[in-house]
Amino acid sequence: MSFQNISLQHQNTHSLITITRPKQLNALNKQTIEELNTALLALQDRNETRVVIITGAGEKAFVAGADIKEFADFDVAQGKELAAEGQRKLFDLVANFPKPVIGAVNGFALGGGLELAMSCHIRLASTNAKMGLPETSLGVIPGYGGTQRLARLIGQGRAYELIFTAGMVDAQKAYEMGLVNHVYTPEELLDAAAKMAGKIARNSSQAFASAIRAVNAGFEDGENGFAVEVEEFGKCFGTEDFKEGTTAFLNKTRPQFK
Repeated sequence: MSFQNISLQHQNTHSLITITRPKQLNALNKQTIEELNTALLALQDRNETRVVIITGAGEKAFVAGADIKEFADFDVAQGKELAAEGQRKLFDLVANFPKPVIGAVNGFALGGGLELAMSCHIRLASTNAKMGLPETSLGVIPGYGGTQRLARLIGQGRAYELIFTAGMVDAQKAYEMGLVNHVYTPEELLDAAAKMAGKIARNSSQAFASAIRAVNAGFEDGENGFAVEVEEFGKCFGTEDFKEGTTAFLNKTRPQFK
């Protein structure tokens, strides 16, 4: 599998996706979104991959936004299609991915870049990271799920402020707001992400998928998150991982999840 705008590496029980457009600060153009979609769908079916890490190439940016020149002359219908297709192919795919996805934010995460990071289940940031949604300064709003996910993560008032001002917050402020889980030096970031991935990978992949479905259901219109939790909890009892985990616990051994 070959790509032009991303690289894909497999490391033990996790896979690392790196967006490799450093001269464009890893901006998301149509081709990059397509390649990320292809890579993620392949990893979904790769049994050896239990966790996915997404990061950006270079020292300046995770993803500095969408590639504006691709849509500067779009009309209303084209704008709606751009947002809908982007959400379907990448941002919702990441958010609902059945394996844990860690975003390693290694610099600027602006616009679509922050939206991609927010789609990840866990976010780690480097101390030089800067995050924001500058879309209102261009006369638009976040279109890849940013208005929804930002408010869920940091609250409605703070989300409005960040969107209205088109401003940025640094990594420490993002941590204080609950936008990222942890902050590391640039040199430590990927090692920390890999260490977290290794810790996660010791547990049940089947349980991960159920937990992701249950947590996400609580934020979906028309879904009862508690009911989905009950359903997914029950499903776990029919899995090999449940048998392995409970047997290991009763025998006082470490489970070996397949």
